[in-house]
Amino acid sequence: MRFYERRGLLEEPPRKESGYRQFSEDVVDRLRFIRRAKGLGFSLKEIAELIALRLDPTKTCGDVRRSAKAKVADIEAKIRNLERMKQALLKLSTECKGRGPLSQCSILEALSKGLGD
Repeated sequence: MRFYERRGLLEEPPRKESGYRQFSEDVVDRLRFIRRAKGLGFSLKEIAELIALRLDPTKTCGDVRRSAKAKVADIEAKIRNLERMKQALLKLSTECKGRGPLSQCSILEALSKGLGD
């Protein structure tokens, strides 16, 4: 919680006389919002932007939709990159005989020479 406070996602709650922090239902709701947004892949910076959108009465659902579509595009790019990495590793592991000394390891050689790019 303090981490989110330092990031500006939560305000520091008031303290009781005993010194314990007292969290309102709004803070609990904000924490749920943050957790769900993180679960969908939003970064803390993006979550802060979503919170700002949510609090700005001049913004519309279209603004939030644009943020969601941008996140989908980001995720799709990551998937393409992961697929490319997977294919390169599959090719390297298929070409590897799986025996012999490390000095003759085709995977290590390809990585050293940049052949797996």
